[in-house]
Amino acid sequence: MKGTIKSVNQKGFGFIKSNEGEYFFHRSDFNGFWNDLMEDKDKHKVIEVEFDVVESSRGPRASNVKLV
Repeated sequence: MKGTIKSVNQKGFGFIKSNEGEYFFHRSDFNGFWNDLMEDKDKHKVIEVEFDVVESSRGPRASNVKLV
C-alpha cells in the first residue's frame, strides 16, 4: 500500500495517511531511514512511503515501511 507520513514524533511513532485510511506506525516498522525521516519532517517535506498492513491488538498498523 502507498501513503504519506501524516505525523511523527520524537518518541518513535506516528501515522501514515493513505486513500484507505490512517495507519499507526512505530519506529521499529521502518527499514533503516528513521533519521532521514526526522530530518525531512523538520523541513516540512511530503514523505511518500510504501507499507504492509498488519492487524494488531489496537487495529490495523503499518509494517515494513519503505520510502517510495
